[in-house]
Amino acid sequence: MIPFNYLGFFFKHFGTLIYQKKVLEELCIFLKPLPSQASVLDIGAGTGIMSEFAHKCNSELKYVAVDPADGMLKYAPAYVQTYIATAEELPFEDNSFDMILMGESLHHFSNPELAMKEAVRVLKKNGKLFIYDFDVSTFRGKAVCWMEKTLGEPANFYAPYELKKILERHGFTVEIKHYQWRYTVEACL
Repeated sequence: MIPFNYLGFFFKHFGTLIYQKKVLEELCIFLKPLPSQASVLDIGAGTGIMSEFAHKCNSELKYVAVDPADGMLKYAPAYVQTYIATAEELPFEDNSFDMILMGESLHHFSNPELAMKEAVRVLKKNGKLFIYDFDVSTFRGKAVCWMEKTLGEPANFYAPYELKKILERHGFTVEIKHYQWRYTVEACL
């Protein structure tokens, strides 16, 4: 397993380098319709990088982050409320959030199906979901998957069309956007 609990400093200072500018622009566009004080949950947040990017787009939203590694969450920005938890057992009431972010975290979940059920449970009606991950149908995506499996991670990677089908089964309407060997999912309940 990757020792994420000890990698917070590294991810905080170098993790932002892997996010493409166009993806961040798309995140801002996707956030735009949310009303002031809407609640955003960053699942598998690590150091809160996705929340940090979203905050730059809209600082009036309420940001909450969950991650099982306290050593990552301690580097989250002060405006992000943090919880030590897994995606499969979110410590929130039903219908608590207007939007969920998953930035390069879905493939780390032990049970992605249960994580999706939890995401749907805590997401409000008409809630939004933004996922950024590696495309395992590309050479580089396959290489990342192989490396993570070698390191003992769950490595639950999906080709975009596979993830689209899974999300649609959970009631989402889904739009996939491709960025070389990564992709985003913009979904609404």
